Amino acid sequence: MKGNVIVGQSGGPTAAINSSLAGVYRTAKDRGARKVFGMLHGIQGLLEERYIDLSEHITNELDAELLKRTPAAYLGSCRYKLPEIHENMELYDKIFEILNKLEIEAFIYIGGNDSMDTIKKLSDYAIVKGHSQKFIGCPKTIDNDLALTDHTPGFGSAAKYIGTSVKEIIRDSFCLEYKNGLVTIIEIMGRNAGWLTGAAALAQGEDCQGPDMIYLPELTFDLGGFMKRIRALLAEKTSVVVAVSEGIRLEDGRYVCELGQTADFVDAFGHKQLTGTAAYLANYIAGEVGCKTRAIELSTLQRAASHCSSRVDILEAYQVGGAAVKAADEGDSGKMVVLNRLSDDPYQCGTEVKDVHKIANDERLVPRNWVNEEGTYVTDEFVTYVRPLIQGDVSPVMVDGIPRHLYKPGYLGQR
Repeated sequence: MKGNVIVGQSGGPTAAINSSLAGVYRTAKDRGARKVFGMLHGIQGLLEERYIDLSEHITNELDAELLKRTPAAYLGSCRYKLPEIHENMELYDKIFEILNKLEIEAFIYIGGNDSMDTIKKLSDYAIVKGHSQKFIGCPKTIDNDLALTDHTPGFGSAAKYIGTSVKEIIRDSFCLEYKNGLVTIIEIMGRNAGWLTGAAALAQGEDCQGPDMIYLPELTFDLGGFMKRIRALLAEKTSVVVAVSEGIRLEDGRYVCELGQTADFVDAFGHKQLTGTAAYLANYIAGEVGCKTRAIELSTLQRAASHCSSRVDILEAYQVGGAAVKAADEGDSGKMVVLNRLSDDPYQCGTEVKDVHKIANDERLVPRNWVNEEGTYVTDEFVTYVRPLIQGDVSPVMVDGIPRHLYKPGYLGQR
């Protein structure tokens, strides 16, 4: 590698995203890159020429190890969708002027579906205009919904946190007895894909029966059928725990969370903000049944809980970061690194690259046969798929009883 490398992070962060960043940095330096730049807040920051030289921030092996264990996007993230090339050619000209000025050989973008769209567009523009830079996507999303890869870095740690938290919530829910019973609704991230919500089944084991029901967004949510099952469960037990995806919808297409909202909120990509599914269902159950209810949103904790990260996930995140640099150095562009599962027992997984045009703007959903016929729980096949991804622990570096993160004040506006 003769030139420089630039790397950015985009979309929602994960507990493993910075491990991929560490993998990009270390592999690029090992392959001879003169400098490894980090975009501050992704492509949006690059357009404003906001970037850092990572060698000034990762100065030794301890820094690299701390980075692997640091949650959130160390470089800062963004939700910025590039326009189509023909819609704003000047914008692309500006990006490539900056890349040329920095003598960039390889552009690595760590992110999910929308981030892979950025890689697709930039690589297409480079081909059309004859630019030499290579563009490689590095997968990252707790949603686990990228096409052509067995799974995505970030998902394993989020699944481990969800399984652990659901188990603890179930244990807590049996502490007190209420006259008409207790129903706890746990809301888990997932707009269209239910991989995270399905991970609630990991709570089940010899010492825990797991949640009573699990509802994924891939299937239509039947409010009447749901209430019938709630009543039946309360007739048998004093505590009921249900895991639901934030994105479950009624037959008419409305999100359940919309039933309790008075206004719509959308993000930069036009996606409706989904929140309040558990609160609506808990209030509805309380009104219909008269029992005690609780609504719990795991929310940001699902992607920020680095103290509960999976060792397999952290190692694979580092691995795909390195594989992205290797692919660019060997001449690939317009590709994304994918994880290819070779074996479940013992678990083995390798990397390869796939055409990003077949990945960007696509979504990989939970297969229908991995959900039971009633649509109220995931099958053993789902659990067998997820369980290897949550194995092992990554011990935080503890200082005064609290995990220490890699922290460099100033460049992201921290105090």
